[in-house]
Amino acid sequence: MNEQQQLNYNRIAAAIEYINTNFRQQPSLEELAKQVHISPFHFQRLFSEWAGTTPKKFLQYISTEHAKTLLKEQQATLVDTAMEIGLSGTGRLHDLFINIEGMTPAEYKNGGAALHIHFSYAESPFGNLIIASTPKGICYMAFEENETKALNDLKDKFPNATYQQKLDIIQQNALFIFQNDWSKLSNIKLHLKGTEFQLKVWESLLKIPMGKLSTYGNIAEQIGNTNASRAVGTAIGSNPVAYLIPCHRVIQSTGQIGGYMWGPIRKTAIIGWESAKTNQ
Repeated sequence: MNEQQQLNYNRIAAAIEYINTNFRQQPSLEELAKQVHISPFHFQRLFSEWAGTTPKKFLQYISTEHAKTLLKEQQATLVDTAMEIGLSGTGRLHDLFINIEGMTPAEYKNGGAALHIHFSYAESPFGNLIIASTPKGICYMAFEENETKALNDLKDKFPNATYQQKLDIIQQNALFIFQNDWSKLSNIKLHLKGTEFQLKVWESLLKIPMGKLSTYGNIAEQIGNTNASRAVGTAIGSNPVAYLIPCHRVIQSTGQIGGYMWGPIRKTAIIGWESAKTNQ
């Protein structure tokens, strides 16, 4: 790291520390830039390059994480939570949660209590899996041989939702993909919650053609954050929908397979199976 890079790193580290300490005041872009003695324009660009997201989004993320603690662990009211993180009212808290979490603060506090989730178990060429859906689309899919563990892992995601073991049409359309029935692809709907950065990464994964591979660096470049390979890897690792969001198609720039939530052997098998199907 040269002298200029070290200086830029120190500036962003100082800005992040300032946000962590002063998020309750919801500091503006101008105030943050002033703390590191550069222009707001330069600071915005520099922060995005080093942190993989904008200062505003980072501030929103820190605020949301604190609000989640207040709502879930301390059972704070929505009004008290909004005031504690420096927002003017519950309306802004609502907008913040919709933007970052994909659900309202009340839904988060209730652990998905408003959600009714259908789930079922299925076989695939790569092992048994659990698939779950809401009326909006697939919210979860994971490879798991043990049905009890599979259901417990799902319930950890939405602890207060109501569950019914039922194979519905939303799940059927998704599972047709393992039967080489590509005619149903347009019918596959997803119901995901995640940060804007995560959603952007997952959307980029959907654009990788079957039988093709990409790298973490390529994904970072496609979403406009060339220095965010590590953040991209974290977002890929938090993918809640196995196979349908094809995180298995991302490998290391060295050509090594790399990690996979459901095991590198399964990842290798999926890549080989897709390659064989597309070369028939």
